Amino acid sequence: MLKAHPKGLMILFFTEMWERFGYYLLLGIFTLYMIAPETARFAGKGMSNMEAADIYGTFLALVYLTPFVGGLLADRVLGYRKSIYIGGILMAAGYIGLSIPNNMTTFYLSLLLIILGNGLFKPNISVLLGKLYEKPEYEHLKDSGYNIFYMGINFGAFVCNFVAAYLRLSYGWGWAFAAAGIGMLIGVVWFAFGTLKIPEIKEADKITPKREGDRSLGRIFAVLFIPAFSAAAIGWLIPNNIFGSDSNDAFIFFTIPVLLFFFNTWRTAAKKEKAPIAALLSIFSVVIIFWAVFHQNGSALTYWAQNNTDRELSPRMEKVIKTIANTEEVSTVQRERQLIGLHGEDLGTKMDDSYYFDNYNKELPKGNLDGKPDDLTDNEWEKAKADSGSHNGKLVLWPTELQASINPFFVIILTPLLVAFFNFLGRRRKEPSTPGKIAWGMLISAISWLVMVVAAVASGNGLDKASVAWLFGVYGVITIGELCLSPMGLSLVSKLAPKRIAALMMGGWFLSTAIGNKLSGVLSGMWDLFEKKSNFFLTNAILTFAAFLLILLLLPWLKRVYNENVGTGK
Repeated sequence: MLKAHPKGLMILFFTEMWERFGYYLLLGIFTLYMIAPETARFAGKGMSNMEAADIYGTFLALVYLTPFVGGLLADRVLGYRKSIYIGGILMAAGYIGLSIPNNMTTFYLSLLLIILGNGLFKPNISVLLGKLYEKPEYEHLKDSGYNIFYMGINFGAFVCNFVAAYLRLSYGWGWAFAAAGIGMLIGVVWFAFGTLKIPEIKEADKITPKREGDRSLGRIFAVLFIPAFSAAAIGWLIPNNIFGSDSNDAFIFFTIPVLLFFFNTWRTAAKKEKAPIAALLSIFSVVIIFWAVFHQNGSALTYWAQNNTDRELSPRMEKVIKTIANTEEVSTVQRERQLIGLHGEDLGTKMDDSYYFDNYNKELPKGNLDGKPDDLTDNEWEKAKADSGSHNGKLVLWPTELQASINPFFVIILTPLLVAFFNFLGRRRKEPSTPGKIAWGMLISAISWLVMVVAAVASGNGLDKASVAWLFGVYGVITIGELCLSPMGLSLVSKLAPKRIAALMMGGWFLSTAIGNKLSGVLSGMWDLFEKKSNFFLTNAILTFAAFLLILLLLPWLKRVYNENVGTGK
């Protein structure tokens, strides 16, 4: 299968794999790090769920907003390879910054380096991949090429969480963040080696000449970023937050001039470029909802895995997990728990072992430094410890961050199957067009959240711990939707975007991701406001289904534009 593809594919495959290893290692523990108590064995930042969700969403949003700038710089000044080098080094520096003991200033500075580095790295390696497939003998393989490339992303995302679990539970957060930095540096070295060995990568790296009538880079920054930052300042200073927090308001206001810039790009484009740009902007608008719900895997689904999932390991599984990562060992206190029905009715009490006490475990009720919950007297606490249940006062749990490996696991397993399936349809001239695949991806993603609705209802909306099988279920379904949407979006940009602004339009794809990611923080920040978690997950399902209906309405026009500019498709 790989022999038919450009040789440069595997160079970019492993470069992206190592970059995503570092990035998803960070995301797997980011929320856990922020909510871990400052008094813990391995101290965290001691934030509330809402504070952590706000920072998480803002970080993700900015990570995917800066590719817009990175695309401009690559198109006009730096080229793709130089942008990838600089971006990779900046990200490595950010991860290393997080690895050393830090105050909040160093914490935010490290995140800024990661944000800026990603802006230079992310859009340009994706565009460079598309350039490799511009030769006639490779054009028909572009969708499958992006699928294979996407699998590389997920190899890194799968392995990194086991590394993170082992390092942060054994040695602390800093060692895990340092591993992310080392992974990024390996990716940079690999890319440099591949560029020297495979000439076609260098050949694909061409700075696009400025077209007559195009704005200079300086003018673009003047007319775009001065208004954007001014709007952000206004959003930050507005009293009585419109979108829930100062950071939300600032980000939303910031994006308004950026969105107007893309609208003007369409307005001033040549006649033959207008329809492709309009089609891309329409896709960008719709997929915002997908990213808003999908990227709750690092926030809302992390809360669910941490607090609402039965993570207890059997002795046999304990040995397995300790071999490949590490385990959490916590003490338990068996005590009576008041049961409240879905409609507030009193259902009596039961003995519950789910009250863990440990100096860093987040499942703890808020209490004193010795682990005593605030609602127990000293005598009650001593009695509870003496009466610890059937586990001899100990439970062994699988680390929360391992839930983040479920999605990339399914990506690795399902990508070859999906590529083979589409190739099968292609040979029979029944393969959906790239816009059609994106529509299917949105529908399947909506269905995935219904799985979590059932999971929440089945577990009594928090009365009992849910089986980990539900997490495998939701990730199994949403992964199929993701594979139909995310790599296909990258492929669609490379196919439809005018060559002179290819990286800029790739930045537009990541801008939509940025807005969606910020909205994911807004949505997951409401986690504690939903007494019934089934309603939280149902909200996500409804939003995603609405986005599917919108893209379904646009699909006939999108197919027509696609067929006129790329080729026939269903």
